[in-house]
Amino acid sequence: MRSFIHLFGAGLLYALSLAPADAATGGESVAVTQVDVELCLAATAADDVDKAATACAAVIDDEKTAKEDLIKVLVARGALMARHDQVDRAIADDSRALELDPGLADVFNARGELWLKKGDKPKAVQDFGAALKIDPNHAKARANHKAMARELERIGAQMAVAGKPSFNCARARRAVEKAICGNRELADLDREIFAANARVIRAARNADEAKALQREQDEFISRRNVGFGRPGYDLKKAMQERLQRLNRVDGY
Repeated sequence: MRSFIHLFGAGLLYALSLAPADAATGGESVAVTQVDVELCLAATAADDVDKAATACAAVIDDEKTAKEDLIKVLVARGALMARHDQVDRAIADDSRALELDPGLADVFNARGELWLKKGDKPKAVQDFGAALKIDPNHAKARANHKAMARELERIGAQMAVAGKPSFNCARARRAVEKAICGNRELADLDREIFAANARVIRAARNADEAKALQREQDEFISRRNVGFGRPGYDLKKAMQERLQRLNRVDGY
């Protein structure tokens, strides 16, 4: 008898667990909503923005969503937004995922690439560095960080010479040289002309061609020195035309 009662009780509990819950007053069943994470992940994998918008929002907005599932969905939707150039939305999703788990090297690297798209190089470098702290062997983060370090070094070098011509202004004697030293735009043009001339000479096919190219540069300097100050002479225009000429020589 005891065995029968035990089995009967167990069966009753099982049956109750399968039955829908009834409301206290009207006996109406209460629907238990389960958010399907896979619908969101499948939509993002299929690159279906419309389906993902609904499926992923349902997971993200549900307070009952487990932390692990929420991170998966945020990362997946962020990647989808990034692929469709919705950079700000992608950054927002990646940022929220990183708040939940600051140990995601892949997500730091992905957000760094998004900052780079927005032109925010300092934040990009910071995220690439964060990814490397988590995973020093992260190949993409290491390559991105190295490239950005070189880029920032190049920018720093450019800033260091910005507004400075190719010659020493302390030794400037000619009026045209003093005019170039006194104007940042003209100074930058002079430096670019000097660099472009050096470039085309290095690319010359032989010594005779290199000498001819240097003669052309010397002639430009002579015309510039003589023409400056004369009626109708436009120094800036002459320098711009010279730079364009040099850039056309080697296809720049």
